[in-house]
Amino acid sequence: MTADAEYDAIVLAGGAARRLGGADKPGVSVGGRALLDRVLTVCRGAGRTVVVGGRRATARPVLWAREAPPGGGPLAALDAGVRLVEAETVLVFSADLPFLGDATVRRLLAALDTSGREGALLTDQDGRDQPLVAAYRTEPLRRELALIATEYGGLAGLPLRLLTQELELERAAAGPLDSIDCDTWDDIAAARARIREHGNVLDEWINAVKDELGIELDVDTGLLLDLARDAAHGVARPAAPLTTFLVGYAAARAGGDGVQAVAEAARKAAALADRWAAEADGATDGAGKDEAGT
Repeated sequence: MTADAEYDAIVLAGGAARRLGGADKPGVSVGGRALLDRVLTVCRGAGRTVVVGGRRATARPVLWAREAPPGGGPLAALDAGVRLVEAETVLVFSADLPFLGDATVRRLLAALDTSGREGALLTDQDGRDQPLVAAYRTEPLRRELALIATEYGGLAGLPLRLLTQELELERAAAGPLDSIDCDTWDDIAAARARIREHGNVLDEWINAVKDELGIELDVDTGLLLDLARDAAHGVARPAAPLTTFLVGYAAARAGGDGVQAVAEAARKAAALADRWAAEADGATDGAGKDEAGT
């Protein structure tokens, strides 16, 4: 939980996952992380994050809620979640969005703020509204849920359009991956394959490791890769992983600004690798001169 945050978050993690044969969809692993944990990562800036669904172990602390009745659909789940929200703005996400990113959060919050409307939601590549990839003002959301419940005698089984048609909404265009969800095993397989594509795999791996270790640090991947290269070429190949480990350890001991501490430790280690390599080059040059009799 984040103190003094400007928004809260609700993640809907219920549902029967019928097209997955009843599997526990929020717990399905994509890139080594449960789908739910991947979504919770982008909620880390929220004051409080409410997960509506069955309790389970999560990588980040959350509050739990349950729709009535269990499996009662998205409106019932939203109603259960919004009861625990305190901030004036709330992000709403489904738990099956493997590529949801920080940029999406910023885009939604900015659209809500600048428009002055009651909600901002993504529209996908085909122009369809995505009400479970959205930011809403909390009070209008509560108001409309209460009115719908009064009109229909409850919220169970009702469609989301009953809510969205009553709110003043801003639309924000989704990026190519923002609103991709995982409803079938083919979707899961495609998401797993996409993560392993050359342009994605390193960032995905770093994010997975940070989540696993509970690290919030922004990692300058290029800086550390350059250091590993210098250590491998200037010293020996096994020096690369050992050097980057020691840089991380030194940064942790230094405390303060983690990003700066890593950069400073990496700078020192890179300079050392350069000196080491220069000595080796000098020794080689000297040996060549001796063999030539000069």
